Order: sequence, then C-alpha cells, then structure tokens
Amino acid sequence: MTDNINAILNVIPYEGDGQSVGVKANISVVGQICHGGIKAYSNNLARRDAIVALRLRNAGYGLTAVLNMEEGALGAQTDNPWFGKTFNPLKDGYTAGGSSGGSAAAVAAGQVDVALGTDTMGSVRIPSSYCGLFGFKPSHDTEMLRGVMPLSTTLDTVGAHGKTLDDVVAVTEVITGRSFAGGTAGEITVLDWGDNVECEPDVKAAFDKLVKKLSGAPTTDLAPYAYTKSRKAGLILSEVEGYDYHQAKLETDPDGFSDFFRGMLEYGSKLPQEKINAAYAHMRTLREANFPNFILMPTAPQTAFKFGDPVPVNQADFTAFANLADRPAIQFPIGKDKNGLPIGAQLVGPRGREADLVATVKGVVQASRLSL
Repeated sequence: MTDNINAILNVIPYEGDGQSVGVKANISVVGQICHGGIKAYSNNLARRDAIVALRLRNAGYGLTAVLNMEEGALGAQTDNPWFGKTFNPLKDGYTAGGSSGGSAAAVAAGQVDVALGTDTMGSVRIPSSYCGLFGFKPSHDTEMLRGVMPLSTTLDTVGAHGKTLDDVVAVTEVITGRSFAGGTAGEITVLDWGDNVECEPDVKAAFDKLVKKLSGAPTTDLAPYAYTKSRKAGLILSEVEGYDYHQAKLETDPDGFSDFFRGMLEYGSKLPQEKINAAYAHMRTLREANFPNFILMPTAPQTAFKFGDPVPVNQADFTAFANLADRPAIQFPIGKDKNGLPIGAQLVGPRGREADLVATVKGVVQASRLSL
C-alpha cells in the first residue's frame, strides 16, 4: 500500500461512531471551502451542507475529510495544478483516475470508510475501477445536486465509492432518499463493442471470463451510442455548461484557473451553435432509445496508468453511456492485470430502477463467485 497518496485536502473533526465519509471538494460541507479544485474559489466557504452531505450526516455518517479532485471535475488523472497529484494507493507512481481520484484513493487506502464523488462521464466509476472498489452512479437527479459545484448540470450525478457493494448501496440510498430493497433481478445483456474501443488484453480477458460464467447472455452493439463520438458530445456539454457556470469568475480571476482548464472552458464558449445543438440532440436520442434493461460492459478499457505516461483518450468510452443515456450504473472489481492492478466491469440499468440494478448486480457477483 502506497503512503502519501495526497487524497485528503482537509480533515474534518468527527467523534461519532458511524462510518466515516470523505467528500469530494466540489460538494459543500458547512464550514469547509468548496473550491472544486479551482484556486479562484479558494475563499468559497460553505455556509450549509449540500443536500447529499446533510442526508448522510442525518443518517449518522461522519463527514471527516475534503478530498482532492481534478480541477473543475474535468480530467482523467487527479493531477491538480493547485493541490497536487493524488496517487493510487495500490501502486507507486500510478494515478487513481479522475475526476474523483481523491475519493477513490482515500477509500482504497483506508483513510475513510466510504466517499462521495461526482460522475459526469465516468468520474466515480473509473477511479473505483482503478482502485479496486465498488462505485455507484445513480440516475440524474437535480435535487441531489443542490450544493454541488457543477461541471455539467445535464450530466452530473453524485455517486459513492466503497470497498463493498453493501457500502455503496447504503450510501446511495441515503443520498438519493430512496430504498433499494426488494428489487428484482433482470436479464443481462452483454455489450459487444466490436472494433469501436481498444481494450487492453488483460481487461478483455477478464471481461470475457466473467461473460463466460453467465453462459448464453444475449449481446447488444449499443447503437445509436457511438463510443468516441458520443464521448465527445458529452465533453462538449461539459465545456459549454462548465463555461456558463464559471464565466463570471473567469472574468474576475482568470489566473485562478489553470491554462488547461481555462482553455477547455473557453473552447466551449466559442463552439458554433450548430455543434452544441448536435451534442444535445445526440444526448436526447440516447435518452429516448430502446436499449436493453441491464447491460454489462467493462468500466474502463485499461487499468490504472503511470503518471507521465500518455493519458488514454478512450478512458470514458464505456462509462459516458450511462450519463448521456441517464441510466444508473454500478462498477465492481472482476480481476487484476499482470501488474496486479484492478480490472472493473459495470452493469448499467434503466433510469430510476436502482433497486432492480442492485439485485441484478448481486446476482452477477454471486454467480461469478466475486467478493461482495
């Protein structure tokens, strides 16, 4: 286990006996700075809890840490220009993923019991996969986003990282204000991505091994989802909506944004309207499409990579689907690669049917003799 992972930005005193919760730095916790990993918001003291933090506090959880993240929740490594890198506790020098890398790393290192992150195109599930955790992204809910600094108000969702399925289910029940008990497991359809996504051989082998244990599950090509094209549509929505939120602060404190993040936002502000309209139209098409109910797919096409190596451009080719189509998804570990790094898969369910998704994931995990 790697030391000095730089996941915790601020410790919150807690003397209770409930599970400890780390909170991503774009989620308001009363008395703490909610900066979203952006220097320009370094004086943004939260006067009240975000609704998800308040719900956890009222349920007996202890909010104990503010956690590092990618600047503005836009990025794939959690290499923050103002707060530093967060390292994967499972391997020296490797990323925990992004943008909720601090949340996943803190749980994997045992610094907190569970953690909240935000997921815009995979930002809870990819770090959970890289760190060998369970990750739960519920359906989009604007009420649940009260007190959360947004990237994309259309795609953002608050999600949970934990070491067990029970942990992430319990946290997600609290933050959504819904019980997932009594769900009914459904038929699983396996994603056949063909040549659309290049997966590392160890990832594909682990996924194929899982699918083989399910014996005879039908497949889908996920059309009209288009992987790289769809992911790029999600990025456009993030850049455009992110600029809308940060515009005033960009004008008053441009140096409080890194060149990279500011450039992404300004790119969104200059996009032709027809390109923006096309991205929203593609999202609506996916939300209206008749996809199978429960779709099994890899979480990320690769395992965690080393800081300094090229950032895989296709990291979110699988995960972006659940955000664009507005479906809940649960990431779970399915094995390790030749370097001992975790490999993850995700099951994506129908919008609003989290209880049935939980029941179906339990069936997959039990049938595959994976650890809950």
